[in-house]
Amino acid sequence: MNALHQQIRREWQLLLSDTWLRALLSWVPLLLFLILWWIFSAGLPRDLAIGIVDLDHSDISRGLIRQYDTHPSLRVNRQFSDVGQGSSAMRNGEINALLVIPYDLKTHIITGRPPQVTAFYNSQFLLTGNMIASALSQAHATFGARLEVMTAMVKGSVGEQALAAAVPVGTQATPLFNINTNYANFLVSALIPGAWQIMIVVITMLALSREMRMQGLAAWLGEKPLTAIVGKLFPYSIILWLHGMLFLWFMYSFLDWPMNGNWDVLLLSQLLMVLASQSMSLLLFLLVKNPARALSLAAAYTAPSFAFMGVTFPATDMILPAQIWRDFLPVSHYITIQLYQANHGASVATAMPQLGALLLFSLAFLLAYKLADRIRQQAIT
Repeated sequence: MNALHQQIRREWQLLLSDTWLRALLSWVPLLLFLILWWIFSAGLPRDLAIGIVDLDHSDISRGLIRQYDTHPSLRVNRQFSDVGQGSSAMRNGEINALLVIPYDLKTHIITGRPPQVTAFYNSQFLLTGNMIASALSQAHATFGARLEVMTAMVKGSVGEQALAAAVPVGTQATPLFNINTNYANFLVSALIPGAWQIMIVVITMLALSREMRMQGLAAWLGEKPLTAIVGKLFPYSIILWLHGMLFLWFMYSFLDWPMNGNWDVLLLSQLLMVLASQSMSLLLFLLVKNPARALSLAAAYTAPSFAFMGVTFPATDMILPAQIWRDFLPVSHYITIQLYQANHGASVATAMPQLGALLLFSLAFLLAYKLADRIRQQAIT
């Protein structure tokens, strides 16, 4: 215990003398978290620019264009004389979508035939594409209902009778979670843990790289590799865990996002995620024993964190290699606990499989210890 205490005290002194590590453990994560929140702080995308090619030039087509423009998510940015001009503007990023109103829109509506309005947008931009598709569907449904009401009134119906004839069955969609469909709540609550995991892995490798530069791995490990490793990682574990607590407080207390679950489960899962990420970082570093290559490997390992979490794309629909990679990312297990606790108010028992998965990363720590012991023995011989 005395040797461990000395190692921890030595690491604190080294940390305080390293300007870059001090920055990574103090203001850099806070700045990163605030930037991520600020980018999505509007909550809902609004006034997405769309272009119109109106080939009909009728009062009905102009009414449809006004309907697009009144939707809060859309803004009619430009009107084009032909599809070629609109297509070029969309490729240049001037508009997010292009809508083509056909020549015979009014004729089809008057004769009772369904007209076809063509919309072009890039579905690879998931957020923008989904918002535009949803907004267009709502605008078309509203405009269609207005036309039906007018038709019913022409036939003699009035007031609620005309509305009932136009829309005989009404619908109301109420989300169970994230009722306001706030994209900041949806994305930032996942982006921050993803960035946090990258910070944990990188900071751990930088701390290990410093020992390699100062005295070499064998000299640092000494006769008690376990004491050296635990003493080095302990201060970072505490600080990085405090980072996790801070972003939870920021999201669910300061911003007052809904928190329906158990704080103790969340904090425990955060601690296990910190230890799991440090274990993987230690294992990767001792495998390559080269700071530059280790950081490159860390980048490749953690870069897909957000994509593989299963938040924006269902994990069940991922191909097998992606699912395997996802299982080796501690944050993918942590985010499941966070979402279930914050959104669903799930029971403690529901979190047990993910907590168990995080505990399994202790095997990575054991493998790293074996590698450290081998390095120590090779130095002796």
